[in-house]
Amino acid sequence: MEKIAKKKEALRYAALEYHEGARPGKIEVVPTKPFSSQYDLSLAYTPGVAEPCLEIYENPATARKYTAKGNLVAVVSNGTAVLGLGNIGALAGKPVMEGKGILFKRFADIDVFDIELDTEDPDAIINTVRYLAPTFGGINLEDIKAPECFYIEETLKDILDIPVFHDDQHGTAIISGAALLNAVELAGKKMENLKTVISGAGAAGIACANFYITLGVKPENILMTDSKGVLWKGRGDEGRNRYKDRFFRETDARTLEDAVRGADFFAGLSLAGLLTQDMVRSMADKPIIFAMANPDPEITFPDAREASPDAIVATGRSDYPNQVNNVLGFPFIFRGALDTEAMSINEEMKLAAAYSLSRLAKEEVPESVKRAYADPNLKFGPDYIIPKPFDARVLVETSSAVAEAAIRSGVARNIIDIESYREHLREKIDWSRDIMRKIFAQARRNPKRIVFPEGDHPSIIWAASEMVREGIGQPILLAKSKEELLAKFEEMNHDPEGIEIIEPKNYPYRDRYMQSYYGLRQRKGVSQSRAALDMRNYLYFGAMMLREGQADAMMAGLTVNYPDVLTPAMQIIGPRPGGNLIAGMYMLEQDHKLYFLADCIVNPNPGAEELAEIALMAAEQVEILQMEPRIAMLSFSNFGSVRLPETEKVARAVDAVLERRPDLVVDGPMQADVALDQDFLREHFPFSKLSKRPNILIFPNLDAGNTSLKLVRKLSNAHYIGPILLGLDKPLHLMIRGTDVNNIINMAAIACVDAQYQDKP
Repeated sequence: MEKIAKKKEALRYAALEYHEGARPGKIEVVPTKPFSSQYDLSLAYTPGVAEPCLEIYENPATARKYTAKGNLVAVVSNGTAVLGLGNIGALAGKPVMEGKGILFKRFADIDVFDIELDTEDPDAIINTVRYLAPTFGGINLEDIKAPECFYIEETLKDILDIPVFHDDQHGTAIISGAALLNAVELAGKKMENLKTVISGAGAAGIACANFYITLGVKPENILMTDSKGVLWKGRGDEGRNRYKDRFFRETDARTLEDAVRGADFFAGLSLAGLLTQDMVRSMADKPIIFAMANPDPEITFPDAREASPDAIVATGRSDYPNQVNNVLGFPFIFRGALDTEAMSINEEMKLAAAYSLSRLAKEEVPESVKRAYADPNLKFGPDYIIPKPFDARVLVETSSAVAEAAIRSGVARNIIDIESYREHLREKIDWSRDIMRKIFAQARRNPKRIVFPEGDHPSIIWAASEMVREGIGQPILLAKSKEELLAKFEEMNHDPEGIEIIEPKNYPYRDRYMQSYYGLRQRKGVSQSRAALDMRNYLYFGAMMLREGQADAMMAGLTVNYPDVLTPAMQIIGPRPGGNLIAGMYMLEQDHKLYFLADCIVNPNPGAEELAEIALMAAEQVEILQMEPRIAMLSFSNFGSVRLPETEKVARAVDAVLERRPDLVVDGPMQADVALDQDFLREHFPFSKLSKRPNILIFPNLDAGNTSLKLVRKLSNAHYIGPILLGLDKPLHLMIRGTDVNNIINMAAIACVDAQYQDKP
């Protein structure tokens, strides 16, 4: 008990410190338009603001075009039923409402104003929300006690033409409903035969019961309990209301203990500790137990499993499997509703959300989610019946399902193409999606064979599976034991179909590779015995596969240092004809702008000719990726303002590039901030050839390039893909230690496109 007390005190201290911080609270208002000049002021406010006002006056629907209304939700509460705390009032409930705002923003990019109303009069709440409604695209009611919450929601839904959603009711119902669909399947039960007990007759309990009926549970199979026991016909009127009345039953059961005897399903939305182990033992075989009271459930996960080892158990806690968390619902339901300009969130949309979550739980779990929850074995089963809150796929699957249901059921005012919408949502969760779309499409036209020497690494297994699914390449994985690697595939719940697995020791071309490698290096210090030894190194073996044509590209470096990959690359593949060096380049995305940075990994201090070659190789790579190269050659001075050997080197490099490729847009030497500020460049250096923002930045040395890259990555919201190796005779790219699966997949698509380019006559 002392340990638990200390843990709670530590949590209390951390939570208070978190909320106080350098800036009290958890939210702020951030402008979305430039506001740094008198001209900006004239557009944002008077006189310019009059124009959108007049447009909206003429056509109110344009408010979504000219204001934030279409992406703004009100979180409204009076603090009378705050989760786990009860009636603490409007002001004390504000931290919860701010937290709700964070969840909306983090998971679905929806903006929120939290509104705490200091009244328990339901009509006062209705009128306040009604008068505030023009500000918002949707209303999320929160932590309002029953039965008033039912009346408030029903009335607002009747009088407003924007979505109104009481999350305490419907959020819990939808998420637990999704979990129930899968639990029933795993337990081998049928929804229509499910003997159900619901502990708690408040907003969540009644909403869950109604939703379970929509999913197929028969009303006569539901027994509900409140603080006075079972709702049975003949019980006194105390505590009754019209929302509870439909759940009063002809039954001999009077207590929760009576009710759960022989039950298939227990849904707890009440108080901690109400369900005992003896009660669990009295339930039917393979019972389904959703103990959702917060912060402590009606029975803990371990206690329920101890009482019934074959039970499927869910709680509201993140430290147990199967967390029923409303954050899986409301952000994504509102996202789909807002994007279709839905007039309401109806039953069809709620069902669509539940079924989308149920389906998603049966799909392979992304490696990023497994890492986030420190569980490499996450897969559909009794301990995983519902997706995890940080599974980014929920945005795509649930929001698109809700949007489709809104359109199908006739409440959508904005009819959108669902497939295009799904792609739009993917771009929200994967910044690289928009950048890589053309590259992926190009790779799919002629998928190439890409060898991965570190084939038994979990990230490579995941990436290889995704490559096959996306159709962007034919992965070849090198492994010590094919049998052991296949076992890893099974353990990770991945399908090896379409993936070639090679054991180098048993590969038919192994001896040929050794002889070829020996012939290549025999006058450079490599003996036959050393050649045989090097062929046991999968990095050398993979490079030989690439050289000999059994692979079209290679990717390596996930578990080793750069030189371990670069050495066999140079010895076996070597520079392209006419070239004499290799270089490294990163793709960097910042605020939806794409940049290529070179050289950030290979050449410590290139001379003028080498710098020119790096720029030319970078330009060629950008052209292969079907983009127009615009090159800024960087230095610490602008266009000869300081004449030192370092700046003269860059100036000579610019001349050398133009001599070989006069068609290229290239300029320098110039400072990085000047290169990226087109207005400043035009005003102070009107002679510059960079009439558009440069997309290739060439650094004068490795110190500048590598330091800049890492500073930008750490100090801004920039994202990267790479490194891309430039100058090799065949496509061979690096992966940095700890790189994520998305980066591997993106690099594989680039490697595939590079290989296609090499095939051209």
